[in-house]
Amino acid sequence: MSRRGLLILRGLAVLQALLIVAQADLLARTIAEREVSWIPWLIAAVAGRAAVGWITAQVARREAVVAKEKLRRSLFRRAGGSDGGAFGTLVGRGLDALDPYVGGYLPQLAAATVVPVIVLARIGFADPLSAAIVLITLPLVPIFGALVGMRTRDVTRRQWDHLQHLGGHFRDVLSGLSTLRVFRRTEHQANVIREMADAHRKATMSALRVAFLSGFVIELVCALSVALVAVPIGLRLLDGSIGLTTGLIVLLLTPEAFLPIRALGTRFHAGAEGLAVAEQAYEILDRTEERSHGDRLVDAGEIRLEEVTVRFPGRAEPALDRVSLTIRPGERLAIVGPSGAGKSTLLHLLLGFVRPESGRVLVDGIDLADLDLPAWRRQLAWVPQRPHLFAGSVEENIRLGSTGDVLAAARAASADEFLDKQPEELSAGQRQRVALARAFLRDAAIVLLDEPTARLDLLSEGLIVDSAQRLLRGRTAVMVAHRPAMLAAADRVIRLRDGRVEVPAEVAA
Repeated sequence: MSRRGLLILRGLAVLQALLIVAQADLLARTIAEREVSWIPWLIAAVAGRAAVGWITAQVARREAVVAKEKLRRSLFRRAGGSDGGAFGTLVGRGLDALDPYVGGYLPQLAAATVVPVIVLARIGFADPLSAAIVLITLPLVPIFGALVGMRTRDVTRRQWDHLQHLGGHFRDVLSGLSTLRVFRRTEHQANVIREMADAHRKATMSALRVAFLSGFVIELVCALSVALVAVPIGLRLLDGSIGLTTGLIVLLLTPEAFLPIRALGTRFHAGAEGLAVAEQAYEILDRTEERSHGDRLVDAGEIRLEEVTVRFPGRAEPALDRVSLTIRPGERLAIVGPSGAGKSTLLHLLLGFVRPESGRVLVDGIDLADLDLPAWRRQLAWVPQRPHLFAGSVEENIRLGSTGDVLAAARAASADEFLDKQPEELSAGQRQRVALARAFLRDAAIVLLDEPTARLDLLSEGLIVDSAQRLLRGRTAVMVAHRPAMLAAADRVIRLRDGRVEVPAEVAA
């Protein structure tokens, strides 16, 4: 929450406390003195208190929306490549859990630090003895609440961990469903998801049990504390040692002194998941910031494959067989070969989607397996054969959470003429231009292209080739290509057959 938002909430809490005191005074005088002239003022105090409560809720809701938006942008901008499904759960369902924390717990915390002090001061002015009892018993509520709250924090974090693992795993299973069907592993994954869902259910029930226990403890302590004030007040009213107006003011204000702290406990349990999410989000941001400061991959360096073999489950022949290859900084390398030769596998290897069975992929002499994959992928721009477009406008599909000039990227890719269209209205060539615009906007040091002109007519191919040549200028590039127009943009061509480098050939730049 912003500092300005917190200051507004504290100011509203002070106003609320003053209205509580005024309401108690006016109600006590109306009852004790049987004076109807106080009723309009009493109504005004009640209405004012309701209005302040409504304004507080609106301010808190707006601050929650702003906080979620800022955090979501930061995560997409600085950690957008993190841990696929788990990251999707965090920025989706996870950040929504901030609503009860930012919009509920923090405003109640502001009220709990202000209202009891002002109310206690008014009780002390009316009856010092009652104020002393409240002052002694009031700290018991946060003490017991904190004891139970520490347990709540632990079980809520465990609940969130189960939910994140479940959401992340479920998303990853959906994205790889076709592969699971091929290898007949769908039933196994269904059982895994069932077990993870059951673990999340148990963690949720455990969190609810602790929440109910906390509510019972806090309500019991508050009830006993109020009773310690109410019983002496009743006895003193009977013997006439205290006036009716004073006694009513004390009886009306004592519950109000405990109410914000009681509500704080409830809000804490409601916002505990949001707190766990916020801690994890800031942990990711801190980690990515540390990596960016110490990143050794700021500029595209030499990429070297040493005797790399990649073999997929269920296939006897390797997809890549002892491939050795060096890609120099700034070089544009084209890969050709028949279908199934291992061209796309080589790109997936550089992306970190597959790992070699043997051999190494070195980036500036560092094994790719030892690098931070999200940091490495942030330096890559990938243009696949069939780019996936999401629901929304073309402009939104180009942006994909990136910051930058979308229009300039679209112009560079010759995609600016259909920015307002929907994905289903685009031709194959226009879809490919959207993918190139994404690469322009990403402004990465290394570009990977997987047959961007496949299945396109000559006009679309010409636009793609022109855009690709602008994109590759000054960058390291690895492109799978067949057509002469794309090959002409390469500095060097290698041929793959059956997973092996067959015939290297030089092409004029």
